[in-house]
Amino acid sequence: MEDYLVRAIAKKAGVRGIVCVTTNLVNNVAHRHKTSPTATAVLGRALTGGALMGALLKIQHRVALKLEGTGPIQKVIVEADSYGKVRGYVGVPDVDVPLKNGRHDITSAIGRAGLLTVVKDVGLPKLTESVTPLASGETDTDLNAYFNQSEQIPTVVAIGHKLDKEGKAAVSGGILVQAIPPYDENIIHQMASRILELPPVEDLLQSKKTPEEIMALLFEGMAYDLLEKRPIQFHCSCSRERSEQALISLGKEEIAALLENEGQAVIDCHFCHERYVFDKFDLELILEEL
Repeated sequence: MEDYLVRAIAKKAGVRGIVCVTTNLVNNVAHRHKTSPTATAVLGRALTGGALMGALLKIQHRVALKLEGTGPIQKVIVEADSYGKVRGYVGVPDVDVPLKNGRHDITSAIGRAGLLTVVKDVGLPKLTESVTPLASGETDTDLNAYFNQSEQIPTVVAIGHKLDKEGKAAVSGGILVQAIPPYDENIIHQMASRILELPPVEDLLQSKKTPEEIMALLFEGMAYDLLEKRPIQFHCSCSRERSEQALISLGKEEIAALLENEGQAVIDCHFCHERYVFDKFDLELILEEL
C-alpha cells in the first residue's frame, strides 16, 4: 500500500479525523540510518506521529518533535510539514532491547523519564515551543498528553506498527481524532472508546484496510465529509547551498582554521546522511567572499 493520509470532518458531531499509513516512510528512514528493530519501532512511531501532526498544520507550516529520555536510544527527532513531507532520526540507531510480552519495549528504549518538545513554525517571527514530560515514551501516549496539557484541545492519538522477521516495518500507521470548536470533551471520550473497540491500527492495516475504510469504521453512524487524500513521503530539506551558509555562519576565523588544520570541511546531514564536502578550493572561495 502506498503511504498516504486522509482527513475527514464530522461537523454535526464536532470532530475531525486523520488516518494514515506510513510503512514505506518508516522503512526508507530506517534503511538510511541502519536502525535495529527496537530503534526502527521507536523511529517509526515518531515518524507517524509527525505525519499526523503535520496534517493539522496550515500551508507552509512545519512542526518538529523531540522525544528525549533516559533510555539507551537517548532521543528521537522528527520534522514534518503541511505537505506530508517527513524526516527523522534516533540518537543511537543500533540500540536493541529485549522484547516485552512479545512487543518491542519502546518505553525502556526511550526511558520513562524525559521530555517531549514540540516546536512549530507557523509563519511568525519566532518559533513556538512547548515542553511536556514524557507520559510513557510511547509516541501516541505522549502526544495525547501534549494536546491535552499544552494545546488544551481534546485529542486522541493511536499509533501502531508491526515488524517482520527481518526487523523491517510490515505495517505502520496511525489515527488522530480531535474535537473542533466549540470543544465537547464528550465526543472525544466517545471516539476514544470507539478506537479501543476497533482492532489495533496495525491489525487493521495488516488486514488490508485502507485509511478510507478505517475512517469509515471510526465514524460509523456519523455524517462526515472526506476532505483530502494526501501522500506521505520522506523528504530532507538539506542542500549544498544550506551547508555552505552554515559554514559562512562560522565566520572567517573558524573557516581559516579548518582550511589550515583539515584542508577541507565535511558536513553530514543527521536526517538523510547526505555528505557535503568543501575542499581547499571551496573554502578559499568562501573566505574571499567574506
